[in-house]
Amino acid sequence: MTFIAITEPGGPEVLQPQTAPVPQPAEGELLVKVHAAGVNRPDVLQRAGHYPMKPGMDPVPGLEIAGEVVAVGSNVSRYNVGDRICALTNGGGYAEYCTVPATQALPVPEGMSMESAAAIPETFFTVWANVFAMGNAKKGDKVLVHGGTSGIGTTTLMLCRERGIEAFATAGSEEKCAAIRALGATAINYREQDFAEAIAEHTGGKGVDVVLDIMGGPYFERNIASLAQFGRLVIIGFLGSAVAKEINVMPILAKQAIVTGSLLRSRTAAQKAEIADALHEQVWPALAAGRCLPMIDKVYPLAQVADAHRRMENGEHIGKIVLKVAG
Repeated sequence: MTFIAITEPGGPEVLQPQTAPVPQPAEGELLVKVHAAGVNRPDVLQRAGHYPMKPGMDPVPGLEIAGEVVAVGSNVSRYNVGDRICALTNGGGYAEYCTVPATQALPVPEGMSMESAAAIPETFFTVWANVFAMGNAKKGDKVLVHGGTSGIGTTTLMLCRERGIEAFATAGSEEKCAAIRALGATAINYREQDFAEAIAEHTGGKGVDVVLDIMGGPYFERNIASLAQFGRLVIIGFLGSAVAKEINVMPILAKQAIVTGSLLRSRTAAQKAEIADALHEQVWPALAAGRCLPMIDKVYPLAQVADAHRRMENGEHIGKIVLKVAG
C-alpha cells in the first residue's frame, strides 16, 4: 500500500509517499480500506516535530478516516467486512489501509459521503469530550469558542445550536465572522474588538459558562475574565504559547472557576470508547437526520497532502480539510 511518511521534522515538503505491506488487524481491531482522511492541527504539529508521541503510537500521520472494513480481528462483534465506518485512529490515517480499534469506529450515516464522514471523528470526539463532558455545557448555557471557523470551532457551534446553547466565537476576518453567524452564533472579530470586552457587552457583564480555548497563554487572563460565576475554561491548544506569565489567580478564586484541558491522543482506549458510545447515542441521530454535518473546506487527493498542510497553516480554511484516498 501507499502511505504518507514524515521523512524528517520540517515543512509540508517532508510529507512523502512511501510503500509498505498492508497491515493486519490485531485483536479488537478493524482493517479499513481508507476512502478519505481528515487533516487536523495535530498532524501539522507532528510533522513539524512539536507533537508528543507516546510509545506505541503510529508515526504515520492521520487521526481520522472513513472507509470500508476489509478484515476484522478477533473479539470484534459490532462490525463486519463490507461495513462503511469512520474512526478515530491511533495514527496511520494518511494511507490506503489503516487498522483502528473497533471501539473507536462508528457507522457512516446513511447517505453521507466518505469525505464528510472522514471529517467527523477527530473534531467530534474532541468537542464532545471537552465542551460537553469536561466543560459540562448544557441547554441554556453560553459558550465562547476561539477559532470559530476551524474544524473544532464549526463543530462546536453546530452542536451548541443543536443542543440549545448560545454560542460566541472569535475570528479574524469578515468572511469568517459571516460563516460564524451562518452557524447561529455571535461573531467577534478579534482584530477589531477585545473579545473579553465583547463578551461582557453581549452578556451584560455576566460572562459565559464555558470557554473552549486553542490559544493558550496569551488568552489566559482574558478567558478567565470572560467566564461567568462557576465557569469552566477548557484549554485544548496553545497556538499562541504554552506559557502564561504573571497570571493574577484571584479572579479564578472569586468566580470559583474551573481551569482544565486535555489532549485527545493521550486519552486511554477505554476513554475513547466511552466518547464514541456517547457520540453514537447523543449526536448520531442528528447526523442521520442531516443536521450538524461537518463543513468541508476543501478536498485534496492524497498525493497533494503537502498542499493540504499549507492551507491549514495559512489559516484560510473554514471548516475541515480532507484527503481523498480512494474512490
